[in-house]
Amino acid sequence: MTHPEAGSASIEADALDDADVAAETGDGPPHPPAVANPRRALAVVIGVVFIDLVGFGIVIPILPFYVRSFGVSDAFIGLLAASYSLAQFLAAPTLGRLSDRIGRRPVLLASLATAGVAWVTFGYAGESGARFGTAAALGTLFASRTLAGAMGGNIAAAQAYVADITPRDRRAGALGLVGASFALGFVFGPAIGGLLAADPVVARADALFPAFVPATAYSLPSFAAAGMSFLAVGVGAAFLEEPRRTRPAGDADGARAGRTTAIGQFRDALASVALRPLTVAYFVVAVAFAGVQVMFIPYVADAFGYDATAAAFLLTYVGVLGAVNQGVLVGRLSRIVPSRTLVSAGSVVLGGALVAIPATGLVDRSLGDVALGGPTWLTLPLVALLVALAALSLGNALVNVSLATLVSASADDAEQGAAFGVTQGASSLGRTVGPPLMAVLYTVAVASPFLIGALLLVPVAVAFGRSAR
Repeated sequence: MTHPEAGSASIEADALDDADVAAETGDGPPHPPAVANPRRALAVVIGVVFIDLVGFGIVIPILPFYVRSFGVSDAFIGLLAASYSLAQFLAAPTLGRLSDRIGRRPVLLASLATAGVAWVTFGYAGESGARFGTAAALGTLFASRTLAGAMGGNIAAAQAYVADITPRDRRAGALGLVGASFALGFVFGPAIGGLLAADPVVARADALFPAFVPATAYSLPSFAAAGMSFLAVGVGAAFLEEPRRTRPAGDADGARAGRTTAIGQFRDALASVALRPLTVAYFVVAVAFAGVQVMFIPYVADAFGYDATAAAFLLTYVGVLGAVNQGVLVGRLSRIVPSRTLVSAGSVVLGGALVAIPATGLVDRSLGDVALGGPTWLTLPLVALLVALAALSLGNALVNVSLATLVSASADDAEQGAAFGVTQGASSLGRTVGPPLMAVLYTVAVASPFLIGALLLVPVAVAFGRSAR
């Protein structure tokens, strides 16, 4: 709680000084703030994103076991994970463009409400299987997960909202807070999901729920995710105001939007000198990071003998560091270091961390038995892993927040939603392609997903390093 509040206070001062910024940069006469209370608006949109991401994180611990409960191949686990990202890839540009046309607030509220319906449906997949068979259960899982993924494209509207209410030279800090809310959502969400899946909680819920509401280790987290989405709708409806901003030409008759398709937006982005490198970078970074997202838990299980609980503590550690890095550190660095330089430096740090992770399991063999003192679980390989994960969190924060800042700077005020939609869609496409690729590489050589990911980041570091100079 400490660092988001500090960051919000800093950004509020920046937003209130918007007129001075405009005067100093020569952008024209002072403009009134986009919202009546920029600090409150920023806090509300970050809170809405956080609540939504907690709900998303709640279902993460149960996904593999939910699929296995229907007696099907583990291949369906990867496909189910990819279905979310693929739907997000297809929907993010449309939601971003729609938010440019009709407003950020209605797009956010409608997508959150629809996501709530999707998670409720997800919780009833077991009932579908019991009544109509495995095919119906899997169909329910994939349909609801795909719908939730499509609505997850609303991050483009949330980022555009932040860009609307924040001066251009302070957007890195504000967008960093959005990233911090992501990190915190992934810290709290899985922990809540694991608690709701515990046998005592399930037994208690079964005694309280009516007969038509299933109470299982899979349905309770799903319903909790739905509840978080509906809570976010309530918070947004009560406190989130629509910012004043420039609308795209053609809004009145919708002609422009009618001619623009998702594929057309990507084609336009790749044709744009400003957006092309950013769109490609989002895709490449997402593919490179997929090795960690998919194979980190299997790696620590194989190399360290850790179970799911120990792995969850490591993920929590990374999440906390991510919240600090994205919410505080990157915003401050961006005031003195150009964003392109930060992308290049972050790619180097992230690539180094990816190389270091598979090497941590070899520390004992290379250095022999080294006594650290303290608790028995504090081993030298674990210390090396924690250092590598800290570098991973820092590099990821530098790259993603700085890329988001560059996206905002590359687009006109009327096109913020569309720009974020395209780049977030490219990231979702990377998260669709990367996981199955990295899973196959892991079966060939344990270190290969991490090393290939590091190699993919080399051109990103070089390209942004050159453009910064």
